[in-house]
Amino acid sequence: MKTPKKVAILTAGGLAPCLNSAIGSLIERYTEIDPSIDIICYRSGYKGLLLGDSYPVTPEVRQKAGLLHKFGGSVIGNSRVKLTNVADCVKRGLVKDGEDPQKKAADQLVKDNVDVLHTIGGDDTNTAAADLAAFLADNDYGLTVIGLPKTVDNDVIPIKQSLGAWTAAEQGAHYFKNVVAENNSNPRMLIVHEVMGRSCGWLTAATAVEYRKLLDQMDWLPELGLTRDSYEVHGVFVPEMEIDLAAEAKRLRSVMDNVDCVNIFVSEGAGVESIVAEMQARGEEVPRDAFGHVKLDAVNPGKWFGEQFAEMIGAEKTLIQKSGYFSRAAASNVDDIRIIKSCADLAVECAFRGDSGVIGHDEEQNNVLRAIEFPRIKGGKPFDIDVDWFEILLSSIAQHKGNKVAVAH
Repeated sequence: MKTPKKVAILTAGGLAPCLNSAIGSLIERYTEIDPSIDIICYRSGYKGLLLGDSYPVTPEVRQKAGLLHKFGGSVIGNSRVKLTNVADCVKRGLVKDGEDPQKKAADQLVKDNVDVLHTIGGDDTNTAAADLAAFLADNDYGLTVIGLPKTVDNDVIPIKQSLGAWTAAEQGAHYFKNVVAENNSNPRMLIVHEVMGRSCGWLTAATAVEYRKLLDQMDWLPELGLTRDSYEVHGVFVPEMEIDLAAEAKRLRSVMDNVDCVNIFVSEGAGVESIVAEMQARGEEVPRDAFGHVKLDAVNPGKWFGEQFAEMIGAEKTLIQKSGYFSRAAASNVDDIRIIKSCADLAVECAFRGDSGVIGHDEEQNNVLRAIEFPRIKGGKPFDIDVDWFEILLSSIAQHKGNKVAVAH
């Protein structure tokens, strides 16, 4: 076992309620084991790595690293940079024309005397880390790369639970608890709660579960019109479910007639194929990011669902609300802090062993917490709509007056 002399940390991709806690946990663990190990944090993810822009972790930072558990976001900054997308890196001024971003990143790590690089991000971040780790290995750089899995979507293969996803669901529920009161601001109100989830419905389903837990804690006054039915989740739409819009509109119209409002939860990735097809048919350009993903905030799935249903269910007013930025920028809850700390502890242990990989509970190896080999890391893990807790959610919603949800086909 070899003690690293210097380690680097970076966060990348979108925010999730785990980034600061992961940074803090890594700094705390290294300091506990050997405070002589130098630590730097690259500013704004791979951008900072390419530009050699970093924060030194001073003794003062080590002493107060625990503060990071109380804050959302990433104090060291994020960016969406794909090292293998040379044209994008050149366009953004991160490398010169003719330079290889991977080589520049590798050379910067050597220049900074880094032995271990910790990447904290989702499938794109860790795919980039995998590419970089392979480049380092193929070219005998002798560095260790260790990823931590961050994504509110909880859609990284083969990782059972991504860091920050539990908190995002909890925060999305609290967000909608306030928003739903708009149901009595106008007769026949349609409220669409758009939840993050590019190609995976886990967060939408988990947010609905957490929200209904909040409803379970509330008392009602039906004599004055304060009923759970008007606060309920009347529909859940996720990418993994086939949606018969006509049938759903008929069902939701019945809910509207009975309750005078309709509240639906929609994954931001649900219906995207239809939206993109419509945009392309109109000759419109579909905006995409550096990784080739459709920019969901630009195509606006929640608005699309609202437009599809409003007239068919006789809504007088439609309200579209997105909890994504609210929930993803929250500080980690206690459950996430627990798993973050265990993953960070193993990440540091792997650093001493020189084991590269992404730390997570490996679903393909009995859910053991281990350094999962980079080539096995992939995005787009679908949500299992047959899982028990989701079926219970659907069944529970259906028990309320006039309420059912879209069923999987």
